[in-house]
Amino acid sequence: MKYFFDRLKEERKRLGLNQDEFAALGGVKKGAQFNYENGSRTPDSDYLAAVAAAGVDVLYLLTGEHALSALPADEHELLTGYRKLDIRAKARVLGVVEGIVETPYDSATAGGKPHVKTIIHGEVGQQVHGDIVAPQTINVGSKKK
Repeated sequence: MKYFFDRLKEERKRLGLNQDEFAALGGVKKGAQFNYENGSRTPDSDYLAAVAAAGVDVLYLLTGEHALSALPADEHELLTGYRKLDIRAKARVLGVVEGIVETPYDSATAGGKPHVKTIIHGEVGQQVHGDIVAPQTINVGSKKK
């Protein structure tokens, strides 16, 4: 049976972070993170809330049961696979999902066609949706100097 401190270290490694980086997510210093991971201290609820916001499965930390177990089998499989992806692959998956959801239509029309609102969003990568009705310029990145 794994203990809390074992599961905490496992979650940190799953996210690909070192102790300094993970400690910063939880709002503590590296020494506190070290103590949490060796079992000499336990974190408080503020720490757990902060690491949960960063993607840590806090239910797993506390009980040893993954939060995924409450999902239907197909969603569980998708989320398990998604969590194994690197950031670029995650951006591609999000692009596919965004591309197949309904697009909001504006009430205005252009040339007899419905005008689709252009939506730009995304934390991992930018997603652009909609028909371009007028000439547009999109600058991506910048030149290195």
